[in-house]
Amino acid sequence: MSKWLIMLITGLTLGLGWAIRGHFGHWWGASWAGGMGALALLLAVGRNDWIKRAPVLALLAAIGWGVGGIMSYGILVGYCRSTEFFNSAYGYAALFVVGGLYGFIGGGLFGLGLSTDSRKKIDWMRLLLEMFVVGYLAYWFIIVEMEWLMTPPRDESWAMCFGAASSLGWFLYRNGNISALRVALFSAIGGGVGFSLGNFLQTLGAASGLSYNWWNVMEFTLGLLGGIGMAYGVVSSSWAEKIEANRRINWSTLAILVFVIPAINIFQSFDIKKVTQLAERLVISDKLQFVNAIQIQVWLILILFTILTFYTWKKVKDGKGAKIFGIISFALYSLLYNIFSNIRTGYYYSESFLGNSVTVYWVLLPTIIVLLYLKRDSKFEFNAQSTELESWKYWASITVVLVFVIFLMALVSSVSHVAMPGSHNRF
Repeated sequence: MSKWLIMLITGLTLGLGWAIRGHFGHWWGASWAGGMGALALLLAVGRNDWIKRAPVLALLAAIGWGVGGIMSYGILVGYCRSTEFFNSAYGYAALFVVGGLYGFIGGGLFGLGLSTDSRKKIDWMRLLLEMFVVGYLAYWFIIVEMEWLMTPPRDESWAMCFGAASSLGWFLYRNGNISALRVALFSAIGGGVGFSLGNFLQTLGAASGLSYNWWNVMEFTLGLLGGIGMAYGVVSSSWAEKIEANRRINWSTLAILVFVIPAINIFQSFDIKKVTQLAERLVISDKLQFVNAIQIQVWLILILFTILTFYTWKKVKDGKGAKIFGIISFALYSLLYNIFSNIRTGYYYSESFLGNSVTVYWVLLPTIIVLLYLKRDSKFEFNAQSTELESWKYWASITVVLVFVIFLMALVSSVSHVAMPGSHNRF
């Protein structure tokens, strides 16, 4: 499979996951999206040893992409809607930071998992402890001590994520995990550009007066470009020798991935209060019966999909048509998120299917699955991939281009509309 198709499949998958995440919010929704993107990337690349370690690798991506879910960014979107250039530019630059932190931690942990081999064991406990400590120290110094606030009066957890990302980057560099560091950097660029560009499209869409879920377009764009960046980092890097999957760790991480993360999403997104609000929005007469029916449905669906995924994964473990059953496992995992999204939004009660952004999900997911199936016998060949980090001139050039793009989006955005609902000025 060509690297471009791998990048496309990964981008579409993470974009789909992130768009669905918009109906759930919080970091557990982001974790599900991160796991989807990683699974698609592993299947697209086609290395059997990676596919057999897919639960572990996907969980690392889920944790990494999910960490950023603690960051608040709603008010940054408001800054981007400002008609004053510098306030708008501040908003787009800040969104780049938030999206970049999503990508750096998500891509970094995923890349570090790929870097593991029999000769290079990763000290995961030390890494997580360092990220936790440095994250809190960064928050104390930046927010508490220096009062360098980015999202006042909202939560400033971005500083904690910045400290954790810095700690992760230094860990990767000092331990020679250059390939993982490249994945982190390119994921950060993709996530940062994706968030800024996505909000640019959202602002123009809202200004156009067209009725659509433009917020969802922003979320999809973040995942799309973040996934493309993560995939590029993987296919352009050199990776370690094959390593055998640990059966016990595989099964335990699979349980977390396909049951624990979805279960937490159920607790947070299908509680009595939220389902009652959905019933009121849909004008359901018997709200209590509706709430009970929805809560029973989601748990039964989760149990069914968990059993099916465990069954198909057993086939992957046994090495019998590993990629085919890997694709089925991915399809089940992604389909479950899509179904939960439909239930969460009341999509099945909607009369406007074509104008609903959720309808697009039912086009994207089958497309991704078909692409993976059609290319099931292909495998990406890692030949002459990079083993070193690019020069400072390379990264300086990218920085200049990114600053220009952010300023250009801010300029166009600030003059493209009059005052909009939800707009704010930082200065």
